[in-house]
Amino acid sequence: MYEPIRTKSVVHRMGGSRTDYPHSSRAEALDIQLAGHLGALLAVTDELGLAESAAEIAAQVARLRGAQPPRAPRGAAGDRAALHQRAHDLAARALLVAASRADTTVAILAARSMDTHAAALESLDLAGAH
Repeated sequence: MYEPIRTKSVVHRMGGSRTDYPHSSRAEALDIQLAGHLGALLAVTDELGLAESAAEIAAQVARLRGAQPPRAPRGAAGDRAALHQRAHDLAARALLVAASRADTTVAILAARSMDTHAAALESLDLAGAH
């Protein structure tokens, strides 16, 4: 029904092997992913003006990336509830990746961040209800 493939793959035609291409290990890929989630969490945390939490997150990003993360000056925080929700979601993602790479320090940091932002959301909801 189908005609068989008659040509060699591009890799074989070019004389290359799988080791000729740059690739990262699973651990390296998880480090990159975790640093990305933490970097995004850092940006939101900075925007919310949570300096102590931001400093802890920045230290972990620096550990993973090998360099200090870029930091934006604190801007005027817009919708605080939306920012806390975003931070909570980013912390949850960081927690999942940290757990899969067995990084206890970041897992604890992410869990604390989730608790902080969940509490902030709850207090904003209670303040808005009155």
